[in-house]
Amino acid sequence: MVAWFQALMPKQGRFFDQFEAHAATLVAGADALQKLFSGDGAIAVHIAEIVDREHEADDITRDVLQDVRRVFVTPFDRSAITDLIGVMDDSIDQMNQTATTIALYEVKTFADDMRAMVDLIVEAARVTAEAIPLLRKLDANAGRLHDLTARLVQLEGQVDDHHAKGLHALFKSCGNDQPMRFIVEREIYSHLERIADRFEDIANEIQGLVIDHA
Repeated sequence: MVAWFQALMPKQGRFFDQFEAHAATLVAGADALQKLFSGDGAIAVHIAEIVDREHEADDITRDVLQDVRRVFVTPFDRSAITDLIGVMDDSIDQMNQTATTIALYEVKTFADDMRAMVDLIVEAARVTAEAIPLLRKLDANAGRLHDLTARLVQLEGQVDDHHAKGLHALFKSCGNDQPMRFIVEREIYSHLERIADRFEDIANEIQGLVIDHA
């Protein structure tokens, strides 16, 4: 009876396809964020693009969580699957929060360190998109995954450097005369730093998979 029941249960799932589709939303969202901070085109258009990609990512995450519950055999532990898709989704959620802050406060210009942070975030998204398909064959790809996750950690450190440098410059330029500007731009810096932090979380989750399954 148990064997008959198991035969009726879905056995494969679409986890790898779903991870890769979600990684594509990270790249698209990061590209839109880069255009937003570079002043390339209408700000509202880029914000709308980030929002759309965040909604698309939410749909993929929801599908993953449903499949984890219904699929009988999964490629990794269920907790590993939910943890990985969770931190991936957190990354684009932070992009969306950055865009929302910019729209809320009608910010039109951005400091060089902000743009540098965004450039690093774009690279982190692309590194993630390269790493995720390699999860299909962990044994064969363990070395390359180690290199890619190490790069994600490096990128997060570089973002931290620009965050500290940018905040210092902001404090100096605002002085006591522009407290609101300081508050608003500090919030944008904080959101950008959190995006990079979430990519480091992705690196940690991938490294955990390599350690446990390769």
